Amino acid sequence: MITDFFISFSTYVIIYIIIVSSFNISFGFTGLVNLGHMVFFGIGAYTSAILTLHGMPWYFALILAGLFTSLIGAAIAAITVRLKGDYFQIVTLGLVFIAIAISRNWISLTRGALGLPGIPPIIKDNFNYMLFTFLVCVICLAFFYWLTKSETGKIFQAIRDDETAASILGKNTYFYKVLSITISTFFAGIAGSLFVHFIKFVDPSIFDLDFFVIILTMLVAGGLASITGSIIGVVSLAITSEALRFVVVNPELIGPVRHMSLMLILILILIYRPRGILGKVNV
Repeated sequence: MITDFFISFSTYVIIYIIIVSSFNISFGFTGLVNLGHMVFFGIGAYTSAILTLHGMPWYFALILAGLFTSLIGAAIAAITVRLKGDYFQIVTLGLVFIAIAISRNWISLTRGALGLPGIPPIIKDNFNYMLFTFLVCVICLAFFYWLTKSETGKIFQAIRDDETAASILGKNTYFYKVLSITISTFFAGIAGSLFVHFIKFVDPSIFDLDFFVIILTMLVAGGLASITGSIIGVVSLAITSEALRFVVVNPELIGPVRHMSLMLILILILIYRPRGILGKVNV
């Protein structure tokens, strides 16, 4: 029983590390506050679920989930990244409500609120699946570390710090902002695919803002513009969140207390430590 809990908990943590780190690429390193990031996580989940339910091998579905998600991300970014500050954030937040509406009403594809059950697992044994997600996570993190140290990563950070200066120096800031969102959403789609093949079910609730609050808190806690910070933020808050199970006596209160605790942590970090644990820039 304890072993099963540890395996499930570890698998969720690994998947969250991928999604939070991918969010850090656009938010922390490029300064693009994409409030609809979890939409792409959900798109990746639905894409992989639908493809595998129609007989496609999981390894094709996994890659196609990332590619399809990144194509949508690139298309949306091509339109929205010209917007500044709050306008960009409002538009990306609107993606959440669009995604919920589509997933609830396109019944022939998503079965609406009933969701898609019986999604084929990638690996039936949970322990081996945990190892598989860990391997995928290591590959993703290696890419993130390389990207942030590369010339492209430096341009991302230059755009975040002073887009006008980066433009004066001859950098195509529009292209690099679209590229940042494209990369970020690709890995969000990969994380969504891994997630849905673990729980074997997906419904419109995957687009709820509750998910976004969780990853935002983890990102802010770990610190912007730090991949290592993202890892620490996910692990520390995941442990804190699960510890509430042993504090809250009434099972019905675990969810609400968890959400209130996360919001409280987020508020305290913003007030007393706006750079988080290892962040390089303020939120």
